[in-house]
Amino acid sequence: MNRPMKTRSMQAKFNKLGLGLSLALGLFSLTGVGNLAAAQSAAPAAASAEYRLGSGDVMRISVYQNPDLTLETRVSENGLVSYPLLGNIKLGGLSVTQAENLISAGLKNGNFVKNPQTTIVVLQVKGNQASVLGQVNRPGRYPIETADMRLTDLIANAGGVAPTGAEVVVLTGKRNGQDYRVEVDLPSIFARGGSAQDIFILNGDAVWVDRAPMVYIYGEVQRPGPMRLERGMTVMQTLATGGGITQRGTEKGIRINRKSADGSVESLQLPMDALLKDGDVVYVKESLF
Repeated sequence: MNRPMKTRSMQAKFNKLGLGLSLALGLFSLTGVGNLAAAQSAAPAAASAEYRLGSGDVMRISVYQNPDLTLETRVSENGLVSYPLLGNIKLGGLSVTQAENLISAGLKNGNFVKNPQTTIVVLQVKGNQASVLGQVNRPGRYPIETADMRLTDLIANAGGVAPTGAEVVVLTGKRNGQDYRVEVDLPSIFARGGSAQDIFILNGDAVWVDRAPMVYIYGEVQRPGPMRLERGMTVMQTLATGGGITQRGTEKGIRINRKSADGSVESLQLPMDALLKDGDVVYVKESLF
Protein backbone atom coordinates (compact mmCIF):
# COMPACT_ATOMS: atom_id res chain seq x y z
CA MET A 1 0.00 0.00 0.00
CA ASN A 2 2.91 2.37 0.62
CA ARG A 3 4.47 1.89 -2.80
CA PRO A 4 1.66 3.60 -4.81
CA MET A 5 1.70 6.51 -2.37
CA LYS A 6 5.45 6.93 -2.86
CA THR A 7 5.00 6.78 -6.62
CA ARG A 8 2.33 9.49 -6.54
CA SER A 9 4.57 11.64 -4.30
CA MET A 10 7.52 11.34 -6.69
CA GLN A 11 5.24 12.11 -9.64
CA ALA A 12 4.04 15.31 -7.93
CA LYS A 13 7.64 16.43 -7.36
CA PHE A 14 8.47 15.84 -11.03
CA ASN A 15 5.40 17.86 -12.03
CA LYS A 16 6.49 20.77 -9.84
CA LEU A 17 10.03 20.57 -11.25
CA GLY A 18 8.67 20.60 -14.79
CA LEU A 19 6.49 23.62 -14.03
CA GLY A 20 9.49 25.48 -12.60
CA LEU A 21 11.58 24.72 -15.69
CA SER A 22 8.77 25.89 -17.96
CA LEU A 23 8.47 29.18 -16.09
CA ALA A 24 12.24 29.70 -16.19
CA LEU A 25 12.40 28.99 -19.93
CA GLY A 26 9.46 31.32 -20.53
CA LEU A 27 11.16 34.10 -18.56
CA PHE A 28 14.38 33.53 -20.49
CA SER A 29 12.49 33.73 -23.80
CA LEU A 30 10.79 36.98 -22.80
CA THR A 31 14.13 38.46 -21.73
CA GLY A 32 15.73 37.43 -25.01
CA VAL A 33 12.91 38.98 -27.01
CA GLY A 34 13.17 42.17 -24.93
CA ASN A 35 16.92 42.43 -25.55
CA LEU A 36 16.40 41.84 -29.27
CA ALA A 37 13.72 44.54 -29.42
CA ALA A 38 16.01 46.95 -27.57
CA ALA A 39 18.84 46.23 -30.00
CA GLN A 40 16.55 46.75 -32.99
CA SER A 41 15.24 50.04 -31.60
CA ALA A 42 18.82 51.24 -31.03
CA ALA A 43 19.82 50.45 -34.62
CA PRO A 44 18.02 53.43 -36.24
CA ALA A 45 19.61 55.78 -33.70
CA ALA A 46 23.06 54.54 -34.68
CA ALA A 47 22.26 54.82 -38.37
CA SER A 48 21.10 58.41 -37.99
CA ALA A 49 24.57 59.36 -36.76
CA GLU A 50 26.17 58.49 -40.12
CA TYR A 51 28.34 61.15 -41.74
CA ARG A 52 26.62 63.30 -44.38
CA LEU A 53 28.45 64.42 -47.49
CA GLY A 54 29.17 68.12 -47.87
CA SER A 55 30.49 70.54 -50.47
CA GLY A 56 34.21 70.03 -51.08
CA ASP A 57 34.32 66.43 -49.88
CA VAL A 58 36.55 64.20 -52.02
CA MET A 59 35.40 60.61 -52.43
CA ARG A 60 35.92 57.44 -54.43
CA ILE A 61 32.86 55.77 -55.99
CA SER A 62 33.18 52.18 -57.14
CA VAL A 63 30.73 49.55 -58.40
CA TYR A 64 31.50 45.88 -57.80
CA GLN A 65 32.84 44.12 -60.94
CA ASN A 66 32.49 47.33 -62.95
CA PRO A 67 35.91 49.02 -62.89
CA ASP A 68 34.88 51.46 -65.64
CA LEU A 69 32.46 53.05 -63.16
CA THR A 70 35.15 53.78 -60.55
CA LEU A 71 35.47 57.54 -60.06
CA GLU A 72 37.33 59.87 -57.70
CA THR A 73 35.45 63.14 -57.55
CA ARG A 74 34.64 66.17 -55.45
CA VAL A 75 31.23 67.33 -54.30
CA SER A 76 30.54 70.73 -55.86
CA GLU A 77 29.35 73.81 -54.02
CA ASN A 78 25.82 72.90 -55.09
CA GLY A 79 26.19 69.40 -53.68
CA LEU A 80 26.36 67.83 -57.16
CA VAL A 81 28.58 65.06 -58.51
CA SER A 82 28.98 64.26 -62.20
CA TYR A 83 28.90 60.46 -62.52
CA PRO A 84 29.22 58.31 -65.67
CA LEU A 85 25.92 57.25 -67.25
CA LEU A 86 23.90 59.20 -64.68
CA GLY A 87 25.12 62.75 -65.25
CA ASN A 88 24.81 65.26 -62.40
CA ILE A 89 23.36 63.75 -59.23
CA LYS A 90 22.87 65.56 -55.94
CA LEU A 91 24.77 63.81 -53.15
CA GLY A 92 25.37 66.78 -50.84
CA GLY A 93 23.48 66.39 -47.58
CA LEU A 94 23.03 62.63 -48.02
CA SER A 95 24.61 60.03 -45.79
CA VAL A 96 27.16 57.71 -47.41
CA THR A 97 24.65 54.87 -47.39
CA GLN A 98 21.94 57.03 -48.98
CA ALA A 99 24.37 58.17 -51.69
CA GLU A 100 25.36 54.57 -52.42
CA ASN A 101 21.71 53.54 -52.70
CA LEU A 102 20.91 56.50 -54.97
CA ILE A 103 23.68 55.59 -57.43
CA SER A 104 22.76 51.91 -57.35
CA ALA A 105 19.10 52.74 -58.06
CA GLY A 106 20.08 54.98 -60.98
CA LEU A 107 22.29 52.32 -62.55
CA LYS A 108 19.65 49.62 -62.10
CA ASN A 109 16.67 51.69 -63.28
CA GLY A 110 18.61 52.79 -66.35
CA ASN A 111 19.43 49.18 -67.18
CA PHE A 112 23.14 49.95 -67.06
CA VAL A 113 24.01 47.37 -64.39
CA LYS A 114 21.76 44.48 -63.43
CA ASN A 115 22.47 44.32 -59.68
CA PRO A 116 24.85 47.18 -58.83
CA GLN A 117 26.71 47.16 -55.53
CA THR A 118 28.02 50.67 -55.00
CA THR A 119 30.66 51.64 -52.46
CA ILE A 120 31.66 55.20 -51.52
CA VAL A 121 34.82 55.97 -49.58
CA VAL A 122 35.29 59.54 -48.34
CA LEU A 123 38.95 60.42 -49.00
CA GLN A 124 38.98 64.00 -47.70
CA VAL A 125 36.45 65.71 -45.46
CA LYS A 126 36.14 69.32 -46.58
CA GLY A 127 32.43 70.03 -46.50
CA ASN A 128 31.89 69.68 -42.75
CA GLN A 129 34.43 71.49 -40.60
CA ALA A 130 34.63 73.37 -37.32
CA SER A 131 37.20 75.81 -35.96
CA VAL A 132 39.06 75.91 -32.66
CA LEU A 133 40.68 79.23 -31.77
CA GLY A 134 42.45 80.81 -28.84
CA GLN A 135 44.40 79.07 -26.11
CA VAL A 136 44.67 75.54 -27.52
CA ASN A 137 47.79 73.66 -28.54
CA ARG A 138 46.88 73.37 -32.24
CA PRO A 139 44.33 76.01 -33.30
CA GLY A 140 42.77 75.61 -36.73
CA ARG A 141 39.94 74.08 -38.75
CA TYR A 142 39.13 70.40 -38.24
CA PRO A 143 36.90 68.03 -40.22
CA ILE A 144 33.71 66.70 -38.68
CA GLU A 145 34.12 63.10 -39.79
CA THR A 146 31.19 61.69 -37.82
CA ALA A 147 27.76 63.13 -37.13
CA ASP A 148 28.12 62.47 -33.41
CA MET A 149 31.29 64.53 -32.85
CA ARG A 150 31.09 66.39 -29.56
CA LEU A 151 32.80 69.44 -28.10
CA THR A 152 35.39 67.39 -26.22
CA ASP A 153 36.26 65.48 -29.42
CA LEU A 154 36.90 68.73 -31.29
CA ILE A 155 39.09 70.16 -28.52
CA ALA A 156 41.00 66.87 -28.35
CA ASN A 157 41.70 67.13 -32.11
CA ALA A 158 43.17 70.57 -31.42
CA GLY A 159 45.61 69.08 -28.91
CA GLY A 160 43.62 70.07 -25.84
CA VAL A 161 43.47 73.34 -23.92
CA ALA A 162 46.88 74.99 -23.46
CA PRO A 163 48.22 75.65 -19.93
CA THR A 164 47.29 79.31 -20.42
CA GLY A 165 43.72 78.47 -21.46
CA ALA A 166 40.56 79.00 -19.46
CA GLU A 167 38.27 76.23 -18.27
CA VAL A 168 35.18 77.94 -19.72
CA VAL A 169 34.98 77.93 -23.52
CA VAL A 170 32.57 79.64 -25.92
CA LEU A 171 30.86 77.74 -28.75
CA THR A 172 29.22 79.71 -31.57
CA GLY A 173 27.44 78.61 -34.72
CA LYS A 174 23.99 78.10 -36.20
CA ARG A 175 21.12 76.00 -34.86
CA ASN A 176 17.84 75.82 -36.80
CA GLY A 177 18.92 78.82 -38.86
CA GLN A 178 19.43 80.99 -35.79
CA ASP A 179 22.66 82.35 -34.30
CA TYR A 180 23.83 80.13 -31.47
CA ARG A 181 26.20 80.94 -28.61
CA VAL A 182 26.82 79.04 -25.39
CA GLU A 183 29.47 79.05 -22.68
CA VAL A 184 30.55 75.60 -21.54
CA ASP A 185 32.41 74.81 -18.34
CA LEU A 186 34.72 71.98 -19.42
CA PRO A 187 35.35 70.38 -15.98
CA SER A 188 31.60 70.13 -15.36
CA ILE A 189 31.23 67.87 -18.43
CA PHE A 190 33.14 65.16 -16.58
CA ALA A 191 31.16 65.56 -13.37
CA ARG A 192 28.28 63.22 -12.63
CA GLY A 193 25.36 64.04 -14.92
CA GLY A 194 27.36 66.62 -16.90
CA SER A 195 27.54 64.78 -20.24
CA ALA A 196 24.58 66.81 -21.55
CA GLN A 197 26.90 69.83 -21.73
CA ASP A 198 29.18 67.98 -24.17
CA ILE A 199 27.42 69.54 -27.16
CA PHE A 200 27.24 68.01 -30.64
CA ILE A 201 29.39 69.90 -33.15
CA LEU A 202 27.85 71.00 -36.46
CA ASN A 203 29.35 72.32 -39.68
CA GLY A 204 30.60 75.90 -39.29
CA ASP A 205 30.83 75.86 -35.48
CA ALA A 206 33.67 77.77 -33.84
CA VAL A 207 35.10 77.21 -30.37
CA TRP A 208 36.93 80.02 -28.59
CA VAL A 209 39.21 79.26 -25.64
CA ASP A 210 40.03 82.47 -23.80
CA ARG A 211 43.08 83.11 -21.67
CA ALA A 212 42.80 81.81 -18.13
CA PRO A 213 41.99 84.35 -15.38
CA MET A 214 45.10 85.82 -13.79
CA VAL A 215 46.11 87.54 -10.58
CA TYR A 216 49.26 89.52 -9.92
CA ILE A 217 51.37 89.64 -6.80
CA TYR A 218 54.21 92.00 -5.95
CA GLY A 219 55.96 93.56 -3.02
CA GLU A 220 57.55 91.57 -0.22
CA VAL A 221 57.00 88.06 -1.60
CA GLN A 222 59.51 85.45 -2.69
CA ARG A 223 58.30 85.13 -6.31
CA PRO A 224 56.37 88.21 -7.47
CA GLY A 225 54.64 88.24 -10.84
CA PRO A 226 51.51 87.00 -12.62
CA MET A 227 49.94 83.65 -11.83
CA ARG A 228 46.94 81.64 -12.92
CA LEU A 229 43.84 82.16 -10.79
CA GLU A 230 42.55 78.71 -9.87
CA ARG A 231 38.98 78.10 -8.80
CA GLY A 232 38.30 79.13 -5.25
CA MET A 233 41.78 80.60 -4.86
CA THR A 234 42.17 82.64 -1.66
CA VAL A 235 44.59 85.35 -0.64
CA MET A 236 46.56 82.84 1.44
CA GLN A 237 46.83 80.39 -1.45
CA THR A 238 48.04 83.17 -3.74
CA LEU A 239 50.76 84.13 -1.26
CA ALA A 240 51.76 80.47 -0.95
CA THR A 241 51.99 80.16 -4.74
CA GLY A 242 54.26 83.20 -4.71
CA GLY A 243 56.61 81.48 -2.26
CA GLY A 244 55.27 83.24 0.80
CA ILE A 245 56.01 86.57 2.42
CA THR A 246 59.64 87.61 2.85
CA GLN A 247 61.14 88.36 6.26
CA ARG A 248 60.61 92.05 5.63
CA GLY A 249 56.94 91.64 4.70
CA THR A 250 53.90 91.60 6.95
CA GLU A 251 50.43 90.12 6.67
CA LYS A 252 49.03 93.33 8.09
CA GLY A 253 50.28 95.20 5.05
CA ILE A 254 48.49 93.17 2.39
CA ARG A 255 46.29 95.15 0.04
CA ILE A 256 44.14 93.90 -2.85
CA ASN A 257 43.82 96.32 -5.75
CA ARG A 258 40.62 95.49 -7.62
CA LYS A 259 39.07 97.17 -10.65
CA SER A 260 35.40 98.00 -10.21
CA ALA A 261 32.67 97.98 -12.85
CA ASP A 262 33.18 101.67 -13.70
CA GLY A 263 36.91 101.14 -14.31
CA SER A 264 38.16 102.70 -11.11
CA VAL A 265 40.59 100.80 -8.86
CA GLU A 266 39.89 100.35 -5.19
CA SER A 267 42.34 99.16 -2.54
CA LEU A 268 40.89 96.50 -0.25
CA GLN A 269 42.15 94.88 2.93
CA LEU A 270 40.70 91.37 2.84
CA PRO A 271 41.03 88.40 5.20
CA MET A 272 43.41 85.59 4.23
CA ASP A 273 40.54 83.26 3.33
CA ALA A 274 38.87 85.78 0.98
CA LEU A 275 38.41 84.72 -2.65
CA LEU A 276 40.26 86.60 -5.36
CA LYS A 277 38.90 87.71 -8.73
CA ASP A 278 40.35 87.86 -12.22
CA GLY A 279 42.73 90.81 -12.54
CA ASP A 280 43.26 91.34 -8.80
CA VAL A 281 46.66 92.72 -7.79
CA VAL A 282 47.98 91.58 -4.42
CA TYR A 283 50.50 93.92 -2.80
CA VAL A 284 52.50 92.96 0.29
CA LYS A 285 53.95 95.95 2.09
CA GLU A 286 57.23 96.06 3.94
CA SER A 287 57.03 95.86 7.74
CA LEU A 288 57.94 99.05 9.54
CA PHE A 289 59.40 97.18 12.53
